[in-house]
Amino acid sequence: MNVPQEKHCHMNQDFYNFLETEVLPHSSLDSTKFWNDFKQLVADLTPINQALLQTRNTLQNQINNWHIEHRETGFDQKSYTDFLYEIGYITPEVAPFNIETADVDPEISKIAGPQLVVPVNNARFAINAANARWGSLYDVLYGTDVIPLDEGLRPGRTHNVERAKLVYAYSKEFLDQTFPLKTGSHTDAVDYHIVDGKLLVTFQDGTESILVEENQAIGYQGPSILPTSILLIQNELQVEIIFDAEGDNGSVDPAGINDIQIESAVTTIMDFEDAIAAVDAEDKILVYKNWMGLLQGTLESTFTKNGVEINRTINIEKTFKDLHGDEFSISSRSLLIARNVGHLMDTELMLDAEGKYAPEGIIDAVVTALIASINLDNEKAQLKNSQFNSIYIAKPKMHGVEEVEFTCYLFERVEQMLNLAPNTIKLGLMDEERRTTVNLKECIRAAKERIVFINTGLLDRTGDEIHTSMEAGAFLPKEQLIEQNWARAYEQRNVDLGLACGFQGRAQIGKGMWAQPDEMAKLMKEKIKHPQSGANCALVPSPSAATLHALHYHQVNVFDVQTGLQNREMVNFDDLLELPLMRKGHSLSQHNVEVELENNIQGILGYVVRWIEMGIGVSKVLDYHHVGLMEDRSTIRISSQHISNWIHHNICSKQQVENTLRYMALVVDRLNKKTKGYIPMGPNVESSFAYKAAYELIFKGREQPNGYTEPVLHHYRNACKAVARKKNNLNDASYTGD
Repeated sequence: MNVPQEKHCHMNQDFYNFLETEVLPHSSLDSTKFWNDFKQLVADLTPINQALLQTRNTLQNQINNWHIEHRETGFDQKSYTDFLYEIGYITPEVAPFNIETADVDPEISKIAGPQLVVPVNNARFAINAANARWGSLYDVLYGTDVIPLDEGLRPGRTHNVERAKLVYAYSKEFLDQTFPLKTGSHTDAVDYHIVDGKLLVTFQDGTESILVEENQAIGYQGPSILPTSILLIQNELQVEIIFDAEGDNGSVDPAGINDIQIESAVTTIMDFEDAIAAVDAEDKILVYKNWMGLLQGTLESTFTKNGVEINRTINIEKTFKDLHGDEFSISSRSLLIARNVGHLMDTELMLDAEGKYAPEGIIDAVVTALIASINLDNEKAQLKNSQFNSIYIAKPKMHGVEEVEFTCYLFERVEQMLNLAPNTIKLGLMDEERRTTVNLKECIRAAKERIVFINTGLLDRTGDEIHTSMEAGAFLPKEQLIEQNWARAYEQRNVDLGLACGFQGRAQIGKGMWAQPDEMAKLMKEKIKHPQSGANCALVPSPSAATLHALHYHQVNVFDVQTGLQNREMVNFDDLLELPLMRKGHSLSQHNVEVELENNIQGILGYVVRWIEMGIGVSKVLDYHHVGLMEDRSTIRISSQHISNWIHHNICSKQQVENTLRYMALVVDRLNKKTKGYIPMGPNVESSFAYKAAYELIFKGREQPNGYTEPVLHHYRNACKAVARKKNNLNDASYTGD
């Protein structure tokens, strides 16, 4: 097919070439019809997208004006709630219902476990995440602070025998608690073997034992009398005990256990949104190529680690025999979910009918679904993400029922374009905006035939809470915000509404991210609250965190918890709308204000300097107390909106914030002085794109749509890339910001 002229197709040429030459040949679609349908879809849906964004602005202005008008008379909860109904911010709930989603993979419907989030533009991380379905318990215990990092126990360049002993002890205790023997302990086992369809465990004195629950043993590899591994299962999560009497660990274990592999990241969100910095056609084509490589099994990454070159590829299936000798296979990869961008941003990939950039969310839906559709119903496909021929797309940052309806209509149109069966594209609804929270039941109803998860995203939800009620008054210090009634009601009601709408055994109810990637001992103490709350998945930042968090789902049977919550009384709706403001008489010392500003600004600067100058979408940034926190657009949204709110309500002054920005720029420079490619801000803040971005996020925070950071970040990242291209054309090899 001849490439159409740009004035007719309104298409970025590189984007067109990628789909035309690298994607469409793998499908059965007619190229000409595809492009015509694509352009028509964009022409039809762009005005709807724009109208929905205008509705956001209209509602926000009405809420701002209401708060301003009622400052003198004081806040009245009933009047406020009535007002939100009057303007259409809250949609009345109608009759009860159950979701009707069909063809959902067991990783979502039946298995409770961790959900990993990873930037799809980083091939190394993306492959690692796809392969994080399984993780070594020995490795994560040895390498994290779950085993104390006391003097004499720290891991180092040489093997720490004393630390390894604690790893073995912890692991054997896990086996005893999860897969208990009728007699004895796994600690004392010297042999595991299969006899007459049963797993037998032998001890030093020659006695033997079976498992208390014999059906927990489901498979093995190698000969039955001397297996190389044994597969166990608890709460639908699998554990593989690997034997190698000559291995580093097996040689010192009485039973030759060389490792214990834990089924970990059952699902993984491949993130096209918060975790990446994709601002132009070059960036977007890369993420689409990686998505295709993941689903086709062709993506590779070669890198050097500890002086050794490693070529990372995507895992193939694992094959076992059941206890009667019949072969079966299990997945060695996470079920992949594409998190598309929201409705806000536009993209240069395609122009709409008026010659303006098209909505990025529409383009994302078409391309991610097109790529995912290639292996559907293809028996010769090397890999299949879904055994039920479903495509999973999470949609973030939707505001209310109309936007969910629009997304469902978008998916329906994409299915028609791609000749897919109705409801092939499943929706993950991210409950992270205030207007979705208060309308969650009706949002679920709007997507009842294709919804596969809801979750709580407390970070974005907090940012939206601040922006929505910006004019109401000064907000509490950041750490106190999530301790208020609105946050408790938000988390509990999400679970209760999911159960009331029939999610149990059909869809996921999820919880938010663990934001402290180095604090794994703390994770083990605190994140068990998520399965205990009735959530059958929760977000984690790394494969190691996934392996450790998986242990919680062995301890807690989430579906039993959900059954016990079915008749729990729904939280008070008014609690969702409680404003976490500083009340009369609440005062902060100048020191407390300064600490709050410095902590917020350190996080903002530490994040944007990598986003703008290096294109890194998510970063571990030290906070004011030197704790490494995962910062992304949601955390920066909170911090920038919080400072904007305090300036607006005279908790701090503009000059105070400017002084803190300049000071903290030097602090962040010092923390990053060994970072390759880092461009310091402090010496000349006026010329630093990163500093300018941070400044604008704060001082123009009230003007940003719903407090989002994307418009500012994209603007300055594009400016940075433009400078890089210009310098590269001049053969200036010293510039490393891109």
